[in-house]
Amino acid sequence: MKKLLAFGLLLFFNQVAFSQDSLAIIHLLEKEGTAWRKGDVQAFKDCWAARPKGRIINTSADGTTSIIPSSFMQNPPANIMGNGGFSVHSNHDMSFSGNTAWVSHDEVSISKEGKETLSREVQLIEKIGGEWKIVGRSAHFYNRPEPKKDTTNYFHTVDITDGHVETIYSVGKHFEAPNWHPDNYLILNSYGKLYKFDLKTKDVSVINSDFAIYNNNDHGISPDLKWLAISNVDRNDPSPKPYKSKVYVMPINGGVPKQVTSEVMSFWHGWTPDSKTLAYCGERNGNYDVYSISIDGGQEKRLTDTEGLDDGPDYSPDGKYIYFHSYRTGHMQIWRMNADGSDPIQLTNDENSNWFPHPSPDGKWIAYIAYVSDEKQSHPFGKQVKLRLMNLESKVITDLTPVFYGGQGTFNVPSWSADSKKVAFVSYSIN
Repeated sequence: MKKLLAFGLLLFFNQVAFSQDSLAIIHLLEKEGTAWRKGDVQAFKDCWAARPKGRIINTSADGTTSIIPSSFMQNPPANIMGNGGFSVHSNHDMSFSGNTAWVSHDEVSISKEGKETLSREVQLIEKIGGEWKIVGRSAHFYNRPEPKKDTTNYFHTVDITDGHVETIYSVGKHFEAPNWHPDNYLILNSYGKLYKFDLKTKDVSVINSDFAIYNNNDHGISPDLKWLAISNVDRNDPSPKPYKSKVYVMPINGGVPKQVTSEVMSFWHGWTPDSKTLAYCGERNGNYDVYSISIDGGQEKRLTDTEGLDDGPDYSPDGKYIYFHSYRTGHMQIWRMNADGSDPIQLTNDENSNWFPHPSPDGKWIAYIAYVSDEKQSHPFGKQVKLRLMNLESKVITDLTPVFYGGQGTFNVPSWSADSKKVAFVSYSIN
C-alpha cells in the first residue's frame, strides 16, 4: 500500500512539474515572438542558447529551404527585427526527456498590415540553469487551404510588468472593445449585440439587452459592478443626424436598458467611482465635447468647450480627474482635466495619434492606443497601432505591444484587470 501511495505521489508531482514546464515553454515561445516583433534584441537573445549543431530550418510553401545556425539568434541584425504584428501559437504537443523538450505547434503570424502567414513548427528546447531556452527550430510554411469569409479576431491580454502578450482566443467574427470584469470575464460587442467571454472556459454567450440591439463599442462596467453603460442607436429618434447613439444603463447580467441621455449623438466612456455619474462624448451643434450626467438622466453638463474633437473621457479611480483625448492643438493627444472640466493639461506630445486613455484601478498608470500615422480626428479600423503605457508619477511612456493591425474596436473602453497588472485588447487579420 505504501509503495502504491508513493508511486501515486511521484506521478502527481511529475504531472505538476510537467504542467509547470509546459506553461514555462509556452510563455518562452510567446516572449520570443513578441520580442522579435517589438525589436527588443536583448529580450529576444535571452530566449535562445547557441549549440554547435543547433540549426533553424525553414521550408516555404513552394518547397524552398533555408538553413541557418542557431547562433544567428544570439546576434540578430537589429534591422530585421521590430516589424510589428503578433504570432499566435496553438495545438502544442510536447515531449520531455530530462532537461530537453521537443515541442510542435501551429503558428499564425499576423503582420502589422493584418496579413497572415501559416506554419507548422517544431522547437528543440533545453533547460539551462533552470530556464528553458530554444536551441533549434524547424518551420514549414504553407498556404491557407480555403479563403477566409470574415476578419479573424484575436483576444489578447498584455502584462504591463514584462510585456508578455497572451492570445486567449481567436474567432472568425468581428468583436470589439473588451471590458474586463473582476469575475474573470470580458464584455464585448459584435454587430450590435453584447457578449460575455469567460476567460477560464472560453465560452461566448449573448448578454440580453432587450431592445438595444444596435450597440456600438462604447460600453463599460460600473465600479459597484451592478450596471453596464451602453451606447445604442435609437432608430426611432426623429433627429436628422446620421448616427443616433444614446447612452443607457442596464443590469450587469442583462435586462432592459434605461435611457440616460436624451440628445444624439452621445457615446459613453466613463463612470465616477461612486457609480452615480457618467462621462461621455456628445456632438452638439456640429462639435464634439465631453459631457457628464447622472445615471438617472436629467440635465447634462458640458465639461469641454474647444474646437475639434474632445472624446474618450475616463475618470481616475479617486474621481479627481478625467483623462481624455483631444484635437484642440491640431494633433490628437492625451489630456487630463479636473472632474469639473477645469485645468486641462496635455500629457502626450508626439507624432502618434493618441486615443482612449484608461487609468489603472490603482491610479498609477494610463494605457492608451496610438495610431502610428496621423489620423486627424478619426479612429478608423484597419490601421497600424500599438498600445502604450504612461507612468502617472514620472510621466515616462513605454510601448506595451508591437505595432499591430487594429484601430477602431481595439481599445475603446476600460479593460484593466482588477489587480492593475494587465489590460485586454483585440487585434485582427484580414486575409
